[in-house]
Amino acid sequence: MVDDGLRAACFASLDVLCATHGEDIPYRGGLEAGFAFRRARVPFLSPQKGIFRAAAQQGEAALSINTSAKSPYDDQETPDGFYYAYRSGSIDQPDNRSLRAAYAHAAPLVYFIATRPGWYKPLYPVYVVGDDPVSRRVLVSPGRMIGPLDERAPVLPAPLERQYAAREAKVRLHQARFRGRVLDAYSNRCTICRLRETPLLDAAHILGDLETRGEPVVQNGLSLCSIHHRAFDQNLVGVSPEYTVTISKRLLEDEDGPMLELLKTFHDHQIVLPTHRKLRPDRERLAARFERFLAAG
Repeated sequence: MVDDGLRAACFASLDVLCATHGEDIPYRGGLEAGFAFRRARVPFLSPQKGIFRAAAQQGEAALSINTSAKSPYDDQETPDGFYYAYRSGSIDQPDNRSLRAAYAHAAPLVYFIATRPGWYKPLYPVYVVGDDPVSRRVLVSPGRMIGPLDERAPVLPAPLERQYAAREAKVRLHQARFRGRVLDAYSNRCTICRLRETPLLDAAHILGDLETRGEPVVQNGLSLCSIHHRAFDQNLVGVSPEYTVTISKRLLEDEDGPMLELLKTFHDHQIVLPTHRKLRPDRERLAARFERFLAAG
């Protein structure tokens, strides 16, 4: 297929960026540089418009599509993937032609979904599996990569596999948007130790998403580094409704090297709170979680 080499270079570069930055990638310092192909730099996307076909392409099918952080894309989900709207104007204008050509040629794309302003979660490969010019939208469905790491190729799964892949993609996407909103509220730092290495930061649920009031909202989240997130999940570290860090008695009494001693130093310290009061962790949720921490001893 035309542009197979260019798309392969795009996907391989995204693999590297995801390994470097985590589940979402910044535009500045990440996607902005594009990817290398035949001694040139090719953009991944255009932040100014949703449908992107690179100038370096020979084929007519789009390379990527994107959705802004303000888009209510959750309302566009289907069992098989995501609806994606045409660009406004004629259905035959260049961007819409390249989007529809992706359907006609079964070309693998990247779907960049903004998890917060300036940050994107890339889903790739995805395929346009339906085109509805009356409703002015296409249906985008996740594919998968097969083969050895250095020879991976994108494929579109069979319908039942596709529905499973779509469910998995939606879960990852919702987690990424939750993480993006929480990290943004906490200015990209761990609320306990103040670590600012974004790839090492997680959005921890105060109450699990299967629990009552466990919704993926910022008030039910804490920005934690990987170590503190694991300790929080295992009830080795608790956060009280007064926003005070408590280290479990078991850890306080243990002596197991410098890392544990460092962890102990945060006992009775106040967490760093979001600047906006409405984004601060909900005290009732913290109280319910802190009771569980105390019961675990």
